[in-house]
Amino acid sequence: MIVRGSDVVIRTLLRAGTQTVFTLSGNHIMSIFDAAIGQPVALIHARHEAAAVSMADAYARMSGSVGIALVSGGTGHVNALGALCTARAGETTLLLLSGHASLAECGNGAFQELDQAALAAPLTKASWTVRSVDTLADDLATGIRIARSGRPGPVHISLPNDILEASAAPATLEDAQAFAPDRQALPRGTAAAAIGLMRDAERPLVIAPPALCTAAGRAELERLSRLGVPVIAMESPRGLNDPSLGAIGALIPQADLIFLLGKALDFTLNFGSAAVSGCHWIVIDPEAALLDRADRLLPEQPVLHAVADPIAAIDALLTACGTAPIASPDWCATVAEAVSRRPTAHIGEIGSKPNSALFCTTINEFMKSLQNPIFVSDGGEIGQWAQALISAPDRIINGVAGAIGPSIPFAIGAKAAAPDRPVLAVLGDGTFGFHMAEFETAVRHGLAFVAVIGNDGRWNAEYQLQLRQYGSERAHGCELGPATRYDAVVAALGGYGERVTTVDDLTPALQRAFASGRPACLNVLIEGLPAPKPG
Repeated sequence: MIVRGSDVVIRTLLRAGTQTVFTLSGNHIMSIFDAAIGQPVALIHARHEAAAVSMADAYARMSGSVGIALVSGGTGHVNALGALCTARAGETTLLLLSGHASLAECGNGAFQELDQAALAAPLTKASWTVRSVDTLADDLATGIRIARSGRPGPVHISLPNDILEASAAPATLEDAQAFAPDRQALPRGTAAAAIGLMRDAERPLVIAPPALCTAAGRAELERLSRLGVPVIAMESPRGLNDPSLGAIGALIPQADLIFLLGKALDFTLNFGSAAVSGCHWIVIDPEAALLDRADRLLPEQPVLHAVADPIAAIDALLTACGTAPIASPDWCATVAEAVSRRPTAHIGEIGSKPNSALFCTTINEFMKSLQNPIFVSDGGEIGQWAQALISAPDRIINGVAGAIGPSIPFAIGAKAAAPDRPVLAVLGDGTFGFHMAEFETAVRHGLAFVAVIGNDGRWNAEYQLQLRQYGSERAHGCELGPATRYDAVVAALGGYGERVTTVDDLTPALQRAFASGRPACLNVLIEGLPAPKPG
């Protein structure tokens, strides 16, 4: 039996535990489609390459495995790159496989010839082009291992067409350890020193990274809570102003020790300036460069820093701590109360004119009726209200990159990872336009979810920025058509669509949307508000 490079790709992904690939077809990768025939792998065929990447992103966050996106070369590869910004900032374990011009033709003006690896490099942990069919399996295993190791993140590998078509020896990667992440342990003495510093502090606070805001990451944070130290996980571009973290911004100055456990010191933490003078810092990070950054940005040198993987560090910290909790119950209660605060302005009465706040509180009440739901939130002003006011066992948000647009493919990826769980996404009318065609993808693959649009007839985040910076008389160019029937678009694509004009009608509409068993869109006309203020 002849084994092609494309067969090696499919078999290696299967050995890595991958059975779902998010893709968009193209000349360079059709041999991989052919190799998938008869194999236990599902190809979820998207309508845009960026959507395929975002689907793989959400799938990885929900499943705990590496998300796989497969696109063609040239323009297909370029289309995919924008979604890598969100995956990179969100610390998602993702592998982007791009078709590529044949190596034998490169340099001669080959079809769609580009230096794809160089284009993807700034957006990934690693990016390269396979050079031989004999190394193809090892290249894929290495990419998966890099994506999962240290600070997780996306990796790109370009697959030249002639390598995919070349004959190869049967893949020999039988050892699952070939895909296992490299984890840098936290030395026992360093862990003990960190525990001692936290015990000596009166108001210690641990801050965790986006990588621990996934379904599996939250389980690690639950283990970490056994230390008895308040833990804050940050994944929003608003950082200390994230309304879903309540009054965390006002709480930071009260801490006398801040422990960054894999959380990068960056703009989300005001580069460290939010802490009061004399606050001690512990910085444990998988990247030595970020330890150097902390040394440079913090007004005082960290009292302890080390290179270590956050999950391995949690293991070491729990061992060093023993059974006695560290922080005082009063301090833990203070932090919990501050983080639980939610904006209350504009909520109004049920039955009044819908606005962003009332829209989200109504959805939140409905979510309580669902069994183990997954909540997906886009960005923008409506996303900030949704993230502040809607809770669920698991959520996927647009993340530190601050991009808008991924919520529809996110919802599809989440549903593919957890087909038995209800998935609800909240987005704005501007955002809906990015990937509305993916409703056809969801219909075709039987991946039902409900998208709820807060339709205020404008790009509200930019409109609010204009109001703040330039005044109402100079606010222009951000209008959208409020009468646009986004719900009818979804119905035309084979899903369920409904237009909602009052808050009283929203809950029954949500019930009908989920009962339809189809990908659904509720187009809810609202008064758009500025994003809520924290706490």
